Amino acid sequence: MVSGEVSEGERAARAALTRVLEPGDERGGRWLREFGAEGVLALLTSQDCREGALPGVTETRLRGLRARASGVIPARDLDAVRAIGGRFIVPGDAEWPSQLDDLGDARPLGLWLRGRPDLRIWALSSVAVVGARACTPYGSHMAAALGTGLAERGWVVVSGGAYGVDGAAHRGALGAGGATVAVLACGVDVVYPRGHAELIGRIAEQGLVVGELPPGDHPTPSRFILRNRVIAALTRGTVVVEAEYRSGSLVTARSAQQLGRFTMGVPGPVTSGLSAGVHELLRGEGVLVTDAAEVIELVGGMGELAPARRGPVLPRDLLDLRSRRVLEAMPARGAMAVPEVARGAGTTADETLGRLYELHSLGFVERLHEGWRLTPRTSRGSNARRGVT
Repeated sequence: MVSGEVSEGERAARAALTRVLEPGDERGGRWLREFGAEGVLALLTSQDCREGALPGVTETRLRGLRARASGVIPARDLDAVRAIGGRFIVPGDAEWPSQLDDLGDARPLGLWLRGRPDLRIWALSSVAVVGARACTPYGSHMAAALGTGLAERGWVVVSGGAYGVDGAAHRGALGAGGATVAVLACGVDVVYPRGHAELIGRIAEQGLVVGELPPGDHPTPSRFILRNRVIAALTRGTVVVEAEYRSGSLVTARSAQQLGRFTMGVPGPVTSGLSAGVHELLRGEGVLVTDAAEVIELVGGMGELAPARRGPVLPRDLLDLRSRRVLEAMPARGAMAVPEVARGAGTTADETLGRLYELHSLGFVERLHEGWRLTPRTSRGSNARRGVT
């Protein structure tokens, strides 16, 4: 799946540097822009590399980078990823998603992949669904419903493979026979969390598992945070389902905002701390969404509108204006003579009588001696005098 524009030396150097530089290292990104991946690796492995050879790095940090670079064998990592049916893609490959370039010097050095689909094609119509690990049943339900709904409409669901909202979103997409991508904060051959071994395996079979770190590398708290910028950049928009004020999911949302992507939130109970971060997002630039149709209305093409929302159509909604006025003039209890009804409806007695017979045929009113009253069903259903529908 490569275009042939990237040399094997460049690919190997970038693979090596994924063991040397941490994800999102902007200073390292500047070095790559100035010297190229092969040039940076050559400097770090040279015996003559001293402070100043790479701009902005102290002698202490340079020693640490050189120690990491000294033991790197990129061919071993490239062979390891191929052994599990994976690959390593870099900028310049046909499969490289160009939207990742919006990260500037913080863009990934490359991406390690497991799975058959083309990441660039899938990323064109993708939405991130992220949220709390310790989510409530409501959060799990909403994440799964969004994953299912987006997948059924042909959208790719991207998340982080974690417990809680992430896992529910992935399962929703898989259950609908749809497409999903897990962006990990570790090597793509590492199962984390361990309880998601089966889920990660299903994603690798049916979708894509993606990571910046080389095979066998482990996750750390900082790598989880840095991973979120990739989720934000890769997708058309980010939906947050349940998040506290201090949440990695809000980091993803803020990254999406900074990149000019859509940010959305699913509201929850105001009494729940797990909804506090989402509500804060919605008080800012986030857009409230409740289902997949509303998400697609925002991130999709022109004309992909969510259906209009309204309550159930009641029989009285089908009446014309004058009949409704006559019905609303009827008392909630007891009977009323035609002239009194006419006065309340603002029309003539003759027209009122005709309307009353129409309403009688539809079951709204009934005649009682010399007057008219609402049928018991109509009286129980609503108070017409007070205009309640």
